[in-house]
Amino acid sequence: MDDELIRVCAVAARVACRRMTPRCLKALHDSVEQACCLPSGFDWDRKAAAHAEIVNLLADAAADPALAVLVRDIPGPLHALMVTVGPAAGGIIAGSRRRLLTLLQAGDADGTAREMEQHLGGLLWIRRVSRHPALSTVQAGIAV
Repeated sequence: MDDELIRVCAVAARVACRRMTPRCLKALHDSVEQACCLPSGFDWDRKAAAHAEIVNLLADAAADPALAVLVRDIPGPLHALMVTVGPAAGGIIAGSRRRLLTLLQAGDADGTAREMEQHLGGLLWIRRVSRHPALSTVQAGIAV
C-alpha cells in the first residue's frame, strides 16, 4: 500500500503541474497556507487532514477523471500517515508543501513528482523507525 500511495501522489503531482491553471494554483496556495498557519497547539488530527487535502486539489488541477478515481481513496491513508508520525513532523510536512508550491509555480513536473515521492518516503521512514526502535546494546548482545 505504501508504494501505491507514493506512486499515485507522484502521478497526481506530475499531471497537475502539467495542467496547472492560475485558479488551481491559487487554491493550492491558499490550502497550503491555511494548513501551515494553523496554530502549533491546534488539534494535530485536524491539521493533518488539512495537509492531506492537497492530494484532492492536485487531482482537481489535473482535470483527469481516471486520476480522480485513483486519488479518491488517498487522503485517508495520507491523513493516517501524518497522524501516526505526529506533530513533530509538522515542519517537515509544511516545508515539503511549500517546496511543492514553488515547483508547481515553476512548471517543473518532474521536480514536483520527485518532491512528493521524497516527502512521502521520508514520512514512511519516520513511521517505520518510530514503530521499531533500534535494539539497545544490551538487547543486541553487546556488552557496554
